[in-house]
Amino acid sequence: MGAVAVGDEEGIAKSLWIKFRNESVSAIYTPFVVSLASGKLDSDSFLDCISQDVHFLQAFAQAYDLAEECADDDEDKVVIRKLRRRVLKKLKMHNSLVQEWGFDLPTENPSNNATIKYTNFLLATASGKAVGDKFPGKIATPFEKTKLAAYALAAIAPCMRFRAFLCREIQAVLDPDESNNIYKKWIDSLSSEKFGVSASQIEDLLDKLTICLTGEELEVVEKLYHQAVKLELEFFSSQPIAKHAIVPLSRCHYTANQNLTIFCDFDMTCSAIDSSALLAEIAIIKTSNSNNLNECETQTTWVSPDDLRNTWSILSHQYIEEYEECIESIILSETVEEFNYESLCKALEQLSDFEKRANSRVIQSAVLKGLNLEDIKWAGERLVLQDGCREFFKEIVEDENMGKDVHVLSYCWCGDLIRSAFSSGVKNVLNIHSNELVYEGFISTGEVERKVESPMEKLHAFNDIILNRQSNNVSVYIGGSVGDLLCLLKADVGIVICPSASLKRIGDKFGISFVPLFSGLVKKQRELIVGGSSNWEGLSGTLYTVSSWAEIRAFVLGS
Repeated sequence: MGAVAVGDEEGIAKSLWIKFRNESVSAIYTPFVVSLASGKLDSDSFLDCISQDVHFLQAFAQAYDLAEECADDDEDKVVIRKLRRRVLKKLKMHNSLVQEWGFDLPTENPSNNATIKYTNFLLATASGKAVGDKFPGKIATPFEKTKLAAYALAAIAPCMRFRAFLCREIQAVLDPDESNNIYKKWIDSLSSEKFGVSASQIEDLLDKLTICLTGEELEVVEKLYHQAVKLELEFFSSQPIAKHAIVPLSRCHYTANQNLTIFCDFDMTCSAIDSSALLAEIAIIKTSNSNNLNECETQTTWVSPDDLRNTWSILSHQYIEEYEECIESIILSETVEEFNYESLCKALEQLSDFEKRANSRVIQSAVLKGLNLEDIKWAGERLVLQDGCREFFKEIVEDENMGKDVHVLSYCWCGDLIRSAFSSGVKNVLNIHSNELVYEGFISTGEVERKVESPMEKLHAFNDIILNRQSNNVSVYIGGSVGDLLCLLKADVGIVICPSASLKRIGDKFGISFVPLFSGLVKKQRELIVGGSSNWEGLSGTLYTVSSWAEIRAFVLGS
């Protein structure tokens, strides 16, 4: 795992929270949290959840007691003592607080399995048992005791921050004019500045207690922190709800009569870099390494690396300039008062013509000539993908209860590059729809088998796949470029990730609504409970935005 790097202005608590943020993001897409945010969670489920607070608080109090014994600094002892007193006060006032929120706790509230896992982990950590052989027998020195105090705080800190984060995310999607969310007082309490200050005090103490720890000891802190985050996610994921939830999508829409089809763009959606630039770089490096002119046809046809780089630079700059001119032309020439898919299709024909002209220039330049297929595969296997992307597709492959209907639709010039990028156990499941380099043996000729060059051709590929599916099939398209726009809108669920600047401009011009996914799900959950239905339908003019693949995974597959 490796110890997290800690900057001068950023303590380890903040660094670890950022590093493991994906787990906390996943929690907001759990059925419990989505139902809670919608205000339609049944009260029994809510009470089951908050009744567990007593067990958490009791464990916190014991952990603080152990941490105070281990702390060797008087100031640290004072802070820990205050934190413990605050917990004991909350324990004493818990029933009255719940009544202030408008509820009465059940007379019996045994610990559920997720609570037991966390509280056992916390107390084992605070006593040194969770660290294995790090503390055999009796702890001899004050410094060894100080490490135990740091480890205890590492197990407590993420719990507080996790809950503050969840409630602030929920609060952000509440309608300001809505007064009928019966859980608003609880949400306001945990998203309050006071609760945030309490979380920060614990984090500040963790920062202080870890200053003198070694790299190996910081790794222990990191592992404990991460485990606490995972246990918090498990806690919210396991909360039972009595009513149907709209998440996760795969469980709601995969039955014997209904399937889920996932579509995805590749460049900058899956990949962290543009594939065209990568292929050009492979060609340039190959030329640089070709000291033996026998590898080339003749000396007169040989191109130097500098000439090849210059050619690519000219092509790249010309593409960017003409692309921006094309986008500007579309925006200036069209006047659309509301969402109109047909008008958008017609407008994007300009972009289709431009993309084809640009590809023709690349082929004529011969910058893609002489690429070795093995070099392409080597680069693809090492291609950096967006964080969480590869894991998302891998989990689909490993889920025996889910259909493996996954398609990549891409302008990429080389399908082999995409297949190699997903070579570790995924490529045989992904259906790749892209252009293909033409080879003689294993060496590219510079020609491209042109299959998917434009928004319209992506849409045609999408439509052909959907036509061969059941009528009640649910489709999800994931992308972020203007070239994806028609498919994003046609799919039942269009998810925008890593969007290009021009996508938002074109979208705004043609009346497309961009809604954060979590906010959209909360609205859908209300519709489901109130009206009994919340079908996903394409061509609604609404696209859902996310900031990471962790959100997509949590929404589609669950946490």
